[in-house]
Amino acid sequence: MLQGAPTPVQAAIPSARPLRPLRAFSGSLAQKVYLTLKDAILSLAYRPGEILRKAEVCAALGVSRSPVAEAVARLAAEGLVDVVPQAGTFIARFSLADIREGVFLREALELAAVERVAETITDDQVIALRRNLRMQEAHLADGDTAGFYHLDARMHELILSFTGFRRLAALAETSWVHVNRARQLILPTPGRVQATLTEHQAIVAALAAHDPAAARAATRAHLRQLLTFLEPLAHQRPDLFLPE
Repeated sequence: MLQGAPTPVQAAIPSARPLRPLRAFSGSLAQKVYLTLKDAILSLAYRPGEILRKAEVCAALGVSRSPVAEAVARLAAEGLVDVVPQAGTFIARFSLADIREGVFLREALELAAVERVAETITDDQVIALRRNLRMQEAHLADGDTAGFYHLDARMHELILSFTGFRRLAALAETSWVHVNRARQLILPTPGRVQATLTEHQAIVAALAAHDPAAARAATRAHLRQLLTFLEPLAHQRPDLFLPE
């Protein structure tokens, strides 16, 4: 776990990158366009406050305006874009209120999940989690933050799936959407990825030991790290956040 107060965070917004191709996603054309744009927003390829030009998206993806308009409507419903009449569509800035709510909901779900899983986890499930941790270690060693991020998400999905409740992972993902985007700001912080791996290892160790109390404590400590970094960042970079 991290020790002491976090060091000052610098918001590391990556350089803009092209939209991922539609073939990287499955579903109908409208679904693929939606997933492509959502991926760009969550990965910060589109920056908070940036205008989203539908014509440029159409040209980049080789599609008509209809699936793009449908995708934008879905993203607006999720709070990821703001549609301003007579002005355009803008990538939503971060909201600490939404992030705090997401952390609260995710914590409630995951604490209940790890408590249950600690009592029921099988040897094969422990092996799957440990294999995921080894892959996280490899990505950390290679400096592949994006790869580590995806394995991080996969580890949490595995734990939720081990409860046996089919809709739990989707519910957690819905509550976590704003948090996932905000997490991109702090993963490049020096030492944060290593600390995250250490927190993951503590969670898996508690599950493997069939210790519900330790699993809850390790999970709570892990999930609450986010706000200790983001709340100071909201004051350092008010251009990225909505005023409270």
